[in-house]
Amino acid sequence: MDISWLSRTSLLLGDEKLQELTQKHVLIVGLGGIGSFAAEAIARAGIGNITLVDGDFVELSNKNRQLVALDSTLGIQKAVVMEARIKDINPEVKVNSITHFLMPEDMKTLLLSQKFDYVIECIDSITPKVELLKLCRKNKIKVVCSGGAGGKTDPTMVRIKDIKKVVNDRLIHYTRKRLRKVEVHKGIKVVFSEEQVDRSSLILTDGSNYKKSAYGTMSYLPAVFGLTAASVVIRELCGIKVTK
Repeated sequence: MDISWLSRTSLLLGDEKLQELTQKHVLIVGLGGIGSFAAEAIARAGIGNITLVDGDFVELSNKNRQLVALDSTLGIQKAVVMEARIKDINPEVKVNSITHFLMPEDMKTLLLSQKFDYVIECIDSITPKVELLKLCRKNKIKVVCSGGAGGKTDPTMVRIKDIKKVVNDRLIHYTRKRLRKVEVHKGIKVVFSEEQVDRSSLILTDGSNYKKSAYGTMSYLPAVFGLTAASVVIRELCGIKVTK
């Protein structure tokens, strides 16, 4: 793969590390405000194989925070938009897009069908989130998990910690409770914010896609979450220690 467009990255990592990244395969599940920015950062780091998963379509309300959301992409599946964007960044990248929501049996089949060097989990509903994290831990697949960016505004309070140490995040709180029932207590890196959530921004939803409620969101905070998650993956694949 031609890595000349990564000359600025090479100044930090060197050509050998960059060539190694071109051989890595990263799976990103969920391409909303967090996952779309994570996917772009992974692509711009030169990762050579990327699998994208999202069954959702771009909606008008996505425009305040999601990289895939433009007037020109309304009504198009997020994975389709993200794949095109990634290939426009790096025409040589191999992208596999899965344009439906994964059921538990689908997740197991996907994870065991090929070797993923890292998984970025950006699902915002409990049931599929728990299932994917459980399967990653049981099968010793490296994974970084995203907490909830909704109802928060301060980017300086974003942290990376083991799931057992996460605070002020209801999504991770309930995810952790469910994971404990399947004997998963630690060993999952989580990107989250220590900021207290603004509960006044909560709305109820129609319950589709396992999601019954949502918080208001600020344009920049999901991006910070996504870029931070991508940084965990890129640094670890390059042998750079990630403190937590």
